[in-house]
Amino acid sequence: MQDLDRALAEIGAIKSQLARAERFHGLGPTAFAATGALALAAAIGEAHWMSAVQPVGFLALWIAVAGISAAVISAEMVGRSRRLHSPLADEMIGAAVTQFLPGATVGAAATLVLLRCAPQTLWIAPGLWQITFGLGVLASCRFLPRGIALVGAWYVGSGLACLAWAQGPLAFSPWAMGVPFGIGQLMVAAVLRFSGETDA
Repeated sequence: MQDLDRALAEIGAIKSQLARAERFHGLGPTAFAATGALALAAAIGEAHWMSAVQPVGFLALWIAVAGISAAVISAEMVGRSRRLHSPLADEMIGAAVTQFLPGATVGAAATLVLLRCAPQTLWIAPGLWQITFGLGVLASCRFLPRGIALVGAWYVGSGLACLAWAQGPLAFSPWAMGVPFGIGQLMVAAVLRFSGETDA
């Protein structure tokens, strides 16, 4: 029985190594284009219907947009992975998520700390989110087409620009979130499309 357990553990370790070494084809352009359009639509909606700057409303809107986007991308990722990586699908999804998750977790935790302990500094949230998202994208580059590194650089650069300029009267501007994320997600869709990641 111990030999069987050891053999199964070794097979699991080999599958994990293979999953980490192979390029991930679970991401397709359609979901990213849709989430880019969603970010731009949310910014337009916020500009038209949220007249007063309300930090909690701003955070709620963009957390909802992030949740919807994550659900859309995850659904496509699971379907594509099962179709294109069938023997290693679960391992490859796990490896991809593991690379991206630390950045997303730090962004969420930092937002919670700011909200509870220093609400006067919440204006930095859009820039912080973009920087941590960009770091997550950069951490995932080795699994994805090379152009994804440009997307990670875009998010880090836009986040730094937000920290520099989206403060005072420009704090919580819908464009500080909608434009960077809209363009960034559309960039991912373009990289995937032109690297041959179709949705067939």
